[in-house]
Amino acid sequence: MPPTSIAGDLALALDPARIVAPLGLTPDPWQAAVLRSPAPRLLLNCARQSGKSTVSAGIAVHTALYDPGALVLLLSPSLRQSQELFRKCLAINHALGSPVPAEAETKLTWELANGSRIVSLPGKEATIRGFSGVRLLLADEAARVPDDLYHAIRPMLAVSGGRLVALSTPFGKRGWWYAAWTHGGDAWERYEVPAPAVPRIPATFLAEERRALGERVFAQEYLCRFRDTDDAVFGADAIAAAADPHVKPLLIALEGPDAPLPDVRADDAPDRGTALVWTALGPANAPLRDRP
Repeated sequence: MPPTSIAGDLALALDPARIVAPLGLTPDPWQAAVLRSPAPRLLLNCARQSGKSTVSAGIAVHTALYDPGALVLLLSPSLRQSQELFRKCLAINHALGSPVPAEAETKLTWELANGSRIVSLPGKEATIRGFSGVRLLLADEAARVPDDLYHAIRPMLAVSGGRLVALSTPFGKRGWWYAAWTHGGDAWERYEVPAPAVPRIPATFLAEERRALGERVFAQEYLCRFRDTDDAVFGADAIAAAADPHVKPLLIALEGPDAPLPDVRADDAPDRGTALVWTALGPANAPLRDRP
């Protein structure tokens, strides 16, 4: 039921996990934990249809209602995806009985009488610059948000000390979201929600999906596993295994694209731990030389 009483409104203000109750939903334990988390940086690695968009919309609405003057940005790889998340926000607010009157509402922006705004944005670096004082930034399908866009949005949180919540299903071993999940350290609070842990997804459906999609795609879409992309010549694990931080490159610059390659052998390196690398100095469009 909507928080029509002062007691109900106070209960919702103190417990954000109540935000989805008017939709007739009982949050899963992980959803309740995410809604209640005060962490400034959140990574949600969730299977498809796990309820990650609903919980992130709940965070957005709760912030807009109970943090007057808050600017909430919804960012997705495409405008259509951002609008879907925006619609979930409006649906939650409607179910709550619109406790704070709206000053203005369009397909992309929702402005409240308490000064808060929720703005839906497409995933283009050129269109998101100019926002500042962001209280909450939600990156939906974050694994598909380009690195340059991620680099452009982080400064928006500098002065406001705003929160960044990045939710996604894995999309290969690449990009900032993969790096944050695997190497981001204690800066991020992480939640992993594979499909078998979601009670609304039947085991029979998952078995059918495993047969239809194959193990690699199924593991990525439903088990929160990072897998190499189909077009990768070398896998990320193979590249990582080939790298040796103890090997120092020996760079030998040639005078031009037509200069002869030097007669250098591995035995001529300063030590056995030095790699021989030839670089040709010439026009940017110079053809590549055959190398031994």
